[in-house]
Amino acid sequence: MSKLEQLIKWFEGKGGVLVALSGGVDSALVAFAAYRALGNLAVAVTADYKTLAQEELDSAKKICSEIGIRHVITEYNELENPDFVKNDKNRCFHCRTQLATHLTELSKKEGITTIVDGTNLDDVGEYRPGVAALRENGVRSPLVEVGFFKSEIRNFASDVGLSVYDKPSNSCLASRIPWGQKVTAERLSRIEKSENIVKHLFGARQVRVRDLGREARIEVGQNELHLLGDKEKVSVLNDRLKELGFESVLIDPDGYRPGKLNVIID
Repeated sequence: MSKLEQLIKWFEGKGGVLVALSGGVDSALVAFAAYRALGNLAVAVTADYKTLAQEELDSAKKICSEIGIRHVITEYNELENPDFVKNDKNRCFHCRTQLATHLTELSKKEGITTIVDGTNLDDVGEYRPGVAALRENGVRSPLVEVGFFKSEIRNFASDVGLSVYDKPSNSCLASRIPWGQKVTAERLSRIEKSENIVKHLFGARQVRVRDLGREARIEVGQNELHLLGDKEKVSVLNDRLKELGFESVLIDPDGYRPGKLNVIID
């Protein structure tokens, strides 16, 4: 029995299942397996909590269309949560605790007792307070329980025809703001606009624009650094980001690495 078959079997006998669907490949494969096992008893849920990039919401909608699974979008505003806005080391814990509350409320309305997410074995062992919050609230991770690593997830997602199989990993826009600096709607908006500018100008897929206040620090995938070698485009980038309120723009020569901003506290 392949791992994908094991994942599908994991859902058998569970009754209805809510899948927390982020728009990335991990939760997409979970949603695929849940729908394959349970059909219409499986429901995908995406939280539009105002710190999610529109690109991720669009991706989630596309995934559900490809799979055929019913898609529910639950809306609320994380910026109304003072524990989240203050942006300390527990920001992700507060975020996911709030998400779990909304998922639990929806599961009760749907008459569903099992809630799952896309956490995989590569996530285990890292500093992930958000994962801890979901566990504390009863959300299960079938990819961990079956034993999936990220590379396997991408391979199986490709095999079953999910278009996001090679989609770069992403996280909420608030993760671009250093711990200790307040999360605001204005900063989130200029981060999203800045990242779209980088993607459209250079064709990079893995992009982070770190909002350091006066400075924007640009990170792209390490295999995409060569794309930033066009001086004319870099000049345009500088002008466009300064129009958004940044005073200076720095391109990180080391490229993107997960969690790089966590050590910066102002």
